Amino acid sequence: MASTHVSLPLPILPEGWSADKDFKPIGTLSSATQRNIEPVGPHFLAHARRKRHHRTFSEDERIQAQENVKKVEDGDAGEISEPEDPLMLQRDAKDWKGQDHYAVLGLSKYRYRATEDQIKRAHRKKVLRHHPDKKAAAGNSEDDSFFKCIQKATEVLTDPVKRRQFDSVDEGADVEPPSKKQTQKGNFYKLWSPVFESEGRFSKTQPVPKLGNEKSTKEEVELFYNFWYNFDSWRTFEYQDEDVPDDNENRDQKRHVERKNNNARKKKKTEDTARLRGLVDEALALDERIKIFKKQERAHKDKRRLDKEAEAKRAADDAAAKKEESQRLQKAQDDADKASKAEGKKAKEAAKNAAKKNKRVLKGSVKDANYLQATGDPTPAHIDAVLNDVELVMAKIDNEELAALAA
Repeated sequence: MASTHVSLPLPILPEGWSADKDFKPIGTLSSATQRNIEPVGPHFLAHARRKRHHRTFSEDERIQAQENVKKVEDGDAGEISEPEDPLMLQRDAKDWKGQDHYAVLGLSKYRYRATEDQIKRAHRKKVLRHHPDKKAAAGNSEDDSFFKCIQKATEVLTDPVKRRQFDSVDEGADVEPPSKKQTQKGNFYKLWSPVFESEGRFSKTQPVPKLGNEKSTKEEVELFYNFWYNFDSWRTFEYQDEDVPDDNENRDQKRHVERKNNNARKKKKTEDTARLRGLVDEALALDERIKIFKKQERAHKDKRRLDKEAEAKRAADDAAAKKEESQRLQKAQDDADKASKAEGKKAKEAAKNAAKKNKRVLKGSVKDANYLQATGDPTPAHIDAVLNDVELVMAKIDNEELAALAA
């Protein structure tokens, strides 16, 4: 390789500069070292590649472009690659509303979960493969219908509003609920979880509660079904609207189509709400956890009822025992009172008889004392007077004094 000489003039010294006076060395120069310099860089590599393969600039650029396309396709082969349906490749670009935008871009397995980056990469890959210029260069048909389908799919999926409208009616993302027979034979949680996960994409509230498993608590299961019975959906059906004519002269027709679209949306919304409600009812009826919880609740209620009845029986038995004890004590008290009364009556009768006896004794003693007359026989009047005095004395003293006096 020929050497290159570069001439660089030395800078002009300032006026009045003197080497003896102004030059001050601050170090020493190292000894010269000889090094081998090799050409590198992308431009040198391109030059070497052209020389080696005897290519012109245009030929090399075309071949490199083809290799770059292959690298892009190979780089996305694992994540955003799927076989292309031959019928899809023949779609009419005018029927863009009927096409599956995710399938057009090769994102069928992602759908509403596809990220913005995945959509952009899928679009780039499809464009590199189906660009009309590439087909023309390869000698194929210059039909660009599918390329227009790719452009329309990218337009819809990169616009948040249009993508949400398409996701609202994307049947490819729906999961068909299992039948009653399938549920009874299979695993309820594995069969129904994908169904609710698919329906949950329409929820305004995120994250959506999970279906759970057989170990879920009663509170978790109730939270799940309460969420779905009060489901707040953002799902709309504008994507299926009939096209409104742009003819400004026919305004009546335009208003008629708009009213028709609004009524159709409301009807579809009502039908979708009823469909979802029926789906939740079906899952609830097949959920074994609900049956277990109801059985446990019945057992708990029965236990509370039995406990309540047992408590009432204990209270009734205690009340009966208390009443019986009270009656027994009352009877004993009544018997004691009766005995005491009889004893008192007997004592009174005995005291009365003793008083009568003592009175007879006193009257007899007065008689024996000749009615307190010293000599001679007392007259009847005297006897009556003495007996009256005795009666007055006996009336003024009590039985004890009467008994002492009689003794």
